[in-house]
Amino acid sequence: MKKLLFSAYSLDVGGIETALVTLLNELAKKQYEITLVLEKKQGIFLEDIDKKIKIIEYSPSNNKNVFLRKIINLAKRTKFILKYKNKFDFSASYATYSLPGSFVARTASKNSVLWVHSNYMTLFNNDKNEFNKFFEQLNIKQFSKIIFVSNDAKNAFIEQFAKFGENSIVINNIIDYNKIIKLSEENIAEKKEDNTTTFLYVGRLTEKDKKVSRIIESAKILKKKNVQFKVIIIGDGKDKKQYTKMVQDFDLEKYIIFLGKKKNPYPYFKISDYLILTSEYEGFPVVYNEAKILNLPVITTNVSDSETIIGNNYGIITSKDINDIAKNMDMAIKSKIQNKEKFDFKKYNEINIQKLEKIIN
Repeated sequence: MKKLLFSAYSLDVGGIETALVTLLNELAKKQYEITLVLEKKQGIFLEDIDKKIKIIEYSPSNNKNVFLRKIINLAKRTKFILKYKNKFDFSASYATYSLPGSFVARTASKNSVLWVHSNYMTLFNNDKNEFNKFFEQLNIKQFSKIIFVSNDAKNAFIEQFAKFGENSIVINNIIDYNKIIKLSEENIAEKKEDNTTTFLYVGRLTEKDKKVSRIIESAKILKKKNVQFKVIIIGDGKDKKQYTKMVQDFDLEKYIIFLGKKKNPYPYFKISDYLILTSEYEGFPVVYNEAKILNLPVITTNVSDSETIIGNNYGIITSKDINDIAKNMDMAIKSKIQNKEKFDFKKYNEINIQKLEKIIN
């Protein structure tokens, strides 16, 4: 039985965490012995991990005394090396940004991979120095392969690190379609409203990347057009107060409701007409495929691999201009757009699992 190790930061709510739990549970069905190393052994997804998966914590010291912190962390690193060095057949640093996670994965096996979830060039505002510095800190030369969740992320990386081209591969996030379909059937208090088009946003409330302000600004324009619509926002984040204030200032309380974090957002897909994302940048939005599974058309800005994932078959791709977003929302209200084809999620999962197993084996 092959031994696999994955490292991550925590299992709190988020797209990366959702994708990781789904992947680990899928691999647990096969003949693998799996260990998950978390920087913080916390998060609501902990209870969703298959019981066969061993979870351990590797957390660096935050001691305020710099000298003591260095001594403690050196001791922790030494202990980990002595216990786990090359004891696994495959290891992956799943949370790209985690320096401890990178160390853990590189130590655990000679077949180690770094998982990259975003176009980091966009994340660093096209600052090549910051981009290079970030990946060099992760000691990318010591990984045998780099896995990207999208072509967009891979292409941005290869532009800066061309020599890694041969050791780079795109593996899209897999999805637990049976779980999503089952959870979507849970009863909720909110019901689908007749003669009202409902737009659903699910994700972090952070302006730098998610740009939820664009949805609110677009709603302000739609309100003036006197059309019947509603926006449901599920999620939390550091910019929630900014967004709630915008809604109040624009007198949109009747049109936009904030429901906070929901461990199970899927019933809300069933009472909505469209999923909407107005992000500045994305890695591989898990929510795209969740919407496709539940046959919910998507309105999204042109980010990451949206043209491939959504294209003309599963919704509308809009520019990042507020007027263009509002125009497409208005068109969606009037046209009642439907998906043009059914998403073959079983085949999609099989293809991506096979890609990973080629690396593992």
